Amino acid sequence: MSLVKLTIKGISYSQTQNGAYALILNEVDGERKLPIVIGAFEAQSIAIALEKDITPPRPLTHDLFKNFAERFDIVVKQVIIHKLVDGVFYSSIICERDKIEEIIDARTSDAIALALRFNAPIFTYKNILDKAGIFLKTTPAPKSVSKQEESVLEDLILGEPETSSKENYSRLSVKELNKMLDEAVKNENYELAARVRDEISKRQ
Repeated sequence: MSLVKLTIKGISYSQTQNGAYALILNEVDGERKLPIVIGAFEAQSIAIALEKDITPPRPLTHDLFKNFAERFDIVVKQVIIHKLVDGVFYSSIICERDKIEEIIDARTSDAIALALRFNAPIFTYKNILDKAGIFLKTTPAPKSVSKQEESVLEDLILGEPETSSKENYSRLSVKELNKMLDEAVKNENYELAARVRDEISKRQ
């Protein structure tokens, strides 16, 4: 199976789950986006890693792991999102020590937080992107980080998670779900799109 390289587009508030966020990954050589629902702590850790100028007064858990790994000459070479089951992504961290490679199972949010700290590339398999990726037919012109995205990063760094209610999609028809998915993508609400997509996948 061929690997597809991903980059981090950003983090958005969850519109359906209290205390959750959506991590948006971009296909490097394409226009698809892969939304992954993550917890507030992991979102904060990723946001701080994205903001290179911010250094926490004490090491976060992922910083501690990096310090520990470096002390014992362990290097994270890459992260692979290798499986998707019932809307849950599974990842592997590829590490190396003394030219010996090891594969460690990890939650995707933790794996990406570590990949950022080690400047390691992030990959997924093409079949996963085909199944879970959201394809945008039109790509807007490149722009700087919006005020909304800045606000999300700021709130994450300051530790102020957004609160929202959870919606039940089981009562909606597949036609209604597809319409909701189109609207979510159009409005760039990728976390909602991810949840609707997962509900559609369960019914296929």
